[in-house]
Amino acid sequence: MSAEDLEKYETEMELTLYKEYRDIVSQFSYVVETERRFYLANSVDVAARNGDGEIYFEVRMSDAWVWDMYRPARFVKNVRVLTFKDVNVEELDKPDLRLPEGDQFGT
Repeated sequence: MSAEDLEKYETEMELTLYKEYRDIVSQFSYVVETERRFYLANSVDVAARNGDGEIYFEVRMSDAWVWDMYRPARFVKNVRVLTFKDVNVEELDKPDLRLPEGDQFGT
């Protein structure tokens, strides 16, 4: 496999991953970023811990999706991350329920 073929493969994988993200993001409540991964989750708990005088974070997520093009299964029931780096948690905006336009019921 040439370097060009590998680059094309990775580009296609990233595009596929982005399309999957775009299709499922509305099903989740939170975006979580760690130094290694990007997650979508419906439940997030971040706790600061002290181990041997060093502060680290324990991040627990449930009903999650992992942005990782090399994982065969990106949906996971429970995730536990330990990190000494920053953790960013954002609540996703849930747009109001919109009804389809037009008269569907013939009234």
